[in-house]
Formats: sequence, structure tokens, C-alpha cells
Amino acid sequence: MEMEKVLLIKKDGMATILLNRPEAFNSLDFDTVKQMEDAAVNIEEDQGIKVVLVRGKGKSFCTGADLKYFRSIVTDKNKMARFINQINRAFNSLENLRVPVIAVVQGHCLAGGCELLISCDLALASTDAIIGDQHANFGLIPGAGGTQRLPRMIGIQHAKELLYTGKWLSGIEAEKYGLILKAVEPTDLDNETEKIARSIVEKSSLGVSYMKKLVNRGMQIDLHSAVELEVAMFLNYYHSEDVQEGLLAFQEKRKPKFK
Repeated sequence: MEMEKVLLIKKDGMATILLNRPEAFNSLDFDTVKQMEDAAVNIEEDQGIKVVLVRGKGKSFCTGADLKYFRSIVTDKNKMARFINQINRAFNSLENLRVPVIAVVQGHCLAGGCELLISCDLALASTDAIIGDQHANFGLIPGAGGTQRLPRMIGIQHAKELLYTGKWLSGIEAEKYGLILKAVEPTDLDNETEKIARSIVEKSSLGVSYMKKLVNRGMQIDLHSAVELEVAMFLNYYHSEDVQEGLLAFQEKRKPKFK
């Protein structure tokens, strides 16, 4: 029986989407990104999940498209379109999940792997990770949001530098660029990830989901419209049970117990 290329693991309010192709450095073929989308759909329907981790099994996070698979379809326009559209469905499904998604990066995170990283809400990486777009190094261009998400995340000049030069960054350099939240020693990566994920699990899942929608949508529209959207969503949210519990907990000087 063929091994699943993506594993979905759930525990204590957290879900882990684990790329399971260590022998191929967790590179992406059609089946992998289809299973990634399926995992995201499963999580979206599970109200018990409050945060998602995206990881790669083995020494690398993800090295982008599986070039062996890519070369096998490069002359077939329909297969290539099917593959690129599926990658974007997978990455968009992560970006649009109601709960925060954290990329946990070790080893190589290149090209489509970097595009996967920037589809997540937050990213932590080991200090010795190797992160970059690198499409330019092989005469390619991004096809899964790299030219669009990267400038929005780190600014136009830094994004153009990484896109045009194919430059690789260490985890430490990626933190300075704003490409990741934090670079930590490899031995501390799991503990630091757990700490942040646990902090999110303890919060109101409904409130966090509202904030995620507001930030993501607000980045796509003008400031005035974004503030109006925030007001509208605030007025829709403030009467929820979680708000009432939060206010009561503050009054009673205890930690809230959100539903």
C-alpha cells in the first residue's frame, strides 16, 4: 500500500499537517498538494481544532515542486494547469482556514516551500534553516503566490531581492527580513512552537478567527474600508458567549474558559 504523502495528526486542540515525503525532501507533486487541501478541509470542519502546525518529516520542511514530476508534465499544458491550480487551492485553503496556521521550518524551505511558508499566519524556523524563493536560479517564476504574498509580507524591495536573485537566507536572516516570526536553535524549535500554539489554544477560537479574517481581508482593501469592516465585525462579535465569559473572568480575576 502506498504511503500517504500528507499526514493529519490531531491532539489537544492542535492539528499537524505533516508532509510525509522525506526521501524527496517533502517536495510537492499533485497527490501531495491534493492531500494537503483535503487535510485543510477536514480541519475546517472540526470545531475542536484551534491551531494548525505545518511541518515536514525528516531533515527538510519543503523544497518546492517535485522537479521529477514537474519535468514529466512540463510539455502538457492541461496537466501543468491542473497542478498549479491544485497547489494554489491547497495554499489558499491554509491561508483561509478559520484558525491560525503556523509553519515550523527546519532544513531547506525553498521555492514552493517558501510559498507554502508565506501562506501560513506565522512561521518559526531553526537558526540553521535555509529559506528562499530560488525560482530565478533555474529560469522559473513563482506560480503559487510568491510574487504577491512576499511583497505584502516583507516589503517590495526585500521581496524583489529574493525573487530576482534567488538568494537563500538562514533562519536568522529570515527573521531579520520579517519572513519568519522567530529563529530558534534547532533543539528549541519544538518547545518554542508548542509554547506559541498552546497560547493560541487557550484563547477564544471565535475571537481569533474574527481577527484572522480582519487582518487578511484588511490587507487587500483601503484603510478606511478596512476600519469600517472591523467595526462591523466587532458589532457582530461583541454579544457572543466568549465575550461575556471574558468580561466575567476579568471581573472575577480568573482565567476565562472559552467554549
